[in-house]
Amino acid sequence: MTVQEFRRFNRFYTNLIGALDYGRHLYSPYTLTEARLLYELAHTDEQVDAADLRVALSLDAGYLSRLLGKFEERELITRGRSEQDSRRRRIALTPHGREAASVLEERSQETAGRLLDKVRDRDRARLTESMATIRELLGDTVGERGRGQERGQARTRGQVHEQEQGRERERGRVDGPGGGAGARPVASGRVTLRTTRPGDLGWMVQRNAELYAREYGFDLSYEALVARIVADFAAHFDPRWDRAWIAELDGTRAGQVLCVRDEAEGAAEASHGEGADGDGTGRKDGSGHAAGGGGAEDAESEGAGRIRRARLRLLLVEPEARGHGIGERLVAACTDFAREAGYDELVLWTNSVLTSARRLYERAGFELVAERPHHSFGQDLVGQDWRLPLRGGRTAVPGDL
Repeated sequence: MTVQEFRRFNRFYTNLIGALDYGRHLYSPYTLTEARLLYELAHTDEQVDAADLRVALSLDAGYLSRLLGKFEERELITRGRSEQDSRRRRIALTPHGREAASVLEERSQETAGRLLDKVRDRDRARLTESMATIRELLGDTVGERGRGQERGQARTRGQVHEQEQGRERERGRVDGPGGGAGARPVASGRVTLRTTRPGDLGWMVQRNAELYAREYGFDLSYEALVARIVADFAAHFDPRWDRAWIAELDGTRAGQVLCVRDEAEGAAEASHGEGADGDGTGRKDGSGHAAGGGGAEDAESEGAGRIRRARLRLLLVEPEARGHGIGERLVAACTDFAREAGYDELVLWTNSVLTSARRLYERAGFELVAERPHHSFGQDLVGQDWRLPLRGGRTAVPGDL
């Protein structure tokens, strides 16, 4: 990536968000820096040290002092000395200041919403992933103070979600409250895992097809593949070797995963990962048939009468349930089951574009062992084989798949 390209992106983005004429862009009397300072004050504790503000915003001490003086003249803040250290100044928003910050927040959310309205549903996950990648690669980290701010913003995010749902209902994109099978769970806290009940397997196929058509543009062949994988799981299910989990968030289905016996060596595989969001891929074997779970007879003939390898498949987390650690819990459940069942290793297949899923697998201890370009589901993709050794024996090489 060249410096020119980097700067070209900066010019595009600052123009897109109206950074060069921020006050007029949001019909606000505040500059971009002033608005950012108000935002910081509104999303911290009741009082904050001026020194902490300077560090958080990377502002010159003299410049920050002038900004705070202007805010004090406008009766947006009050300033006083810290009780713990008289050399430090404590800043707090006045009721007038909180009202100003609230108006700015509302207008900023509306402006961001209008920008997102121009992005197709299936492209939003890509956009979110790209933004996260930029922040990660350029060193954006969230410390303890940042996590406190995020907790303080939870209520605002809930209001924004309701506004976005309202806009999408007007466009007919999602079901309303109490809608049918396509309704999304509301993320408020309690996560539980359970095994499948009647109707769950059909839901797994439906949600995979809907989410990956919307978020990644996958065509009908993906739904057909997932249907065959689920059908194979049901037809050849053996509780010694196979397991499915449904994650619930406050009693509503919010995620899924399968752990199955791996098919005979040399056959192809399909798996599915979480992301911003969710990640899902699959591929077909040389005969054109989808790779399935395989029967017990096939699996046990793989070597020395013992099944050695399990495969993680169809991991999915509903968009509105992400951020609750559901993906990690589903992967952990699959890993624990595979280890207790006596498998030597757990493998999966995903795509390089699904960065959130790949980070999840890395945290769980999986290793990337192979990459191959392919064209599936109407898209050009790069498939990845990942493997997690469960015993002290050798880690198989890519050719084992």
